[in-house]
Amino acid sequence: MIAPRSQDVSVESLRHHGDIDAAPGLIDFAVNVHGAEPPVWLQQRLAGRIGDLARYPSADENSSTRSVLAERHRRSPDEVLLLAGAAEGFSLLPNLDIKHAVVIHPSFTEPEFILRRAGIRVTQLILREPFTLGARSVPDDADLVVLGNPTNPTSVLHTREDIDLLRRPGRIVVVDEAFMDVVQGEHHSFSTELAPDVVVLRSITKTWALAGLRCGYALGDPEVLTQLGRTRPHWPVGSLQMEALRACSEPAAQGESLRITQEISAHRDYLVDQLRGLVDGGIRVLTPASAPFVLVQVPSGLCAFLRTRGIAVRRCDTFPGLSDEYVRVAVRAPEQVDMVVNAMKEML
Repeated sequence: MIAPRSQDVSVESLRHHGDIDAAPGLIDFAVNVHGAEPPVWLQQRLAGRIGDLARYPSADENSSTRSVLAERHRRSPDEVLLLAGAAEGFSLLPNLDIKHAVVIHPSFTEPEFILRRAGIRVTQLILREPFTLGARSVPDDADLVVLGNPTNPTSVLHTREDIDLLRRPGRIVVVDEAFMDVVQGEHHSFSTELAPDVVVLRSITKTWALAGLRCGYALGDPEVLTQLGRTRPHWPVGSLQMEALRACSEPAAQGESLRITQEISAHRDYLVDQLRGLVDGGIRVLTPASAPFVLVQVPSGLCAFLRTRGIAVRRCDTFPGLSDEYVRVAVRAPEQVDMVVNAMKEML
């Protein structure tokens, strides 16, 4: 079920993200980035552009990058807006002249932070377990709905049919698909949906270990994207960002992305199996999980205990609808999973 709630939380608390939990020196299960560094071929491709940095990013390069992304998603280039990370797309939402926004939680909190800071009326719709959309009670006057798919931190994948029921004339639905490229099949993605009322935000930073470069894009109706970007400065996306966007969206990279998706799926299955072995100690992993992380219900104090053992997980009490009884654990290779599971066993 969904429970509406007005904006009664601290705005600043919405700005706690996983990189804050992952302090230097800790084994990182808090940040949802695959791999410790970009693949060698991608590093080499980016290094090959260093000599071009004396020139401003050109309109032609922006156009060619949008063309590559458009081909990937079977769209036209004018339905693509390049972003300095998907998070920039949230920062532009007030440009849509929204009067009443609904943010479906638990989810990534940056959209609500941006909307509330802009003085826009925000209603939280809190999903209860199993965190699927279920019964919908979006206020009729809402002209913006924001949700994640798959959702951070619950790892729930919503169906296209359920998201379709959120749509209505005069309303824009923004779907955060930052983790969709590691979902097998992408059957519920809106990335190829040519709809005037749906905006999709995508990121390549998670799959390709490029969080420090800030690379993303929006997909949507050309008029909506024009309005979304109307306050941006000139040259908002740099040459290296555009190079990365092209490199990671070309056919060869998509083949490697499929391999990464299969690897994440196998490692997630291992993580879930190991955590389920701790059920007698009060550990409960929420499934099914579709993203490169899982939501786990834990005994009080576990998050702090893991830090004493050099392990960072994402605390979840900063997500509306969750409490300190939950943590988000990123998918890692089995040998690293064994470390966090053994540390949990030690406390339990």
